[in-house]
Amino acid sequence: MKKLLIDKNWTLFLDRDGVINQRLPDDYVKHPDEFELIPGVTEALAIFANLFETIVVVTNQQGIGRGLMTVNDLKLVHDKMLATISAKGGRIDAVFYSPDLKNTNSFTRKPAIGLGLKARKQFPSIRFNKSIMAGDTYNDILFGHRLGMKTVLIGDDKTAASKAIDMLDYTFPDLLSLATFLKDSLK
Repeated sequence: MKKLLIDKNWTLFLDRDGVINQRLPDDYVKHPDEFELIPGVTEALAIFANLFETIVVVTNQQGIGRGLMTVNDLKLVHDKMLATISAKGGRIDAVFYSPDLKNTNSFTRKPAIGLGLKARKQFPSIRFNKSIMAGDTYNDILFGHRLGMKTVLIGDDKTAASKAIDMLDYTFPDLLSLATFLKDSLK
């Protein structure tokens, strides 16, 4: 696999469900007690903290739009995520989310690029051509591709991989594998 040479000026964009935490089948993570990190994520984020200037999460959260959870519920989930990751030496600099329903064609709902533009507004040093988008769905890959990022599919979704084949730069089974690959590429 071709090395990806990054430096400290790069930005890492991460999807949340299915990448950082366990995805709940046919449901949403609505409360902190439903939030379960995927094994290896805290170790990966500790490695990423030393590799990237900025690390952000971009996540679609239509459970809010559907009335299944509130913005405060989501904040409590994200507070738990950030505290757990920070306690293990990792870092996430910001979380950007879209509460909008899939059928609204919202500018902030991935694969639209609004969350990326919000991130760059908050962190003006972000350069999309020096960024990586890691996600577990076709929409994550399309989002990253539209912004000119390197794209990484996390997991083994063969449908997502086949749909995104022309836009996909790398595939890894999990975040820890990506972190190890990037750390080893610097040697």
